[in-house]
Amino acid sequence: MDKELWIPVDDFCLHYQIEHSFISDLNESGLIEITTIEETGCIPANQLSSLEKFVRLYYDLQINVEGIEAITHLLERIKELQHELRRLKQESSSLHLSE
Repeated sequence: MDKELWIPVDDFCLHYQIEHSFISDLNESGLIEITTIEETGCIPANQLSSLEKFVRLYYDLQINVEGIEAITHLLERIKELQHELRRLKQESSSLHLSE
């Protein structure tokens, strides 16, 4: 595994001044992935934007981890529905063009 693609949990917590237990709770709920590299817990860099969003929800808006899970699920569902709507619109416009 390339270390450049991973952010140590300790560094993230120190930078954002947050508790390790919050990161552990996110990991336990399946919202983020923590991998151990050379005995150091690390977060994939591609999860950084999601993790920053979770930090804002938890610390700024005081939404608990269960609430963050629900919000994340709903946002993913909205994305799926938007994708489906775009696909259906494209199909519909291609049907109208062929008439």
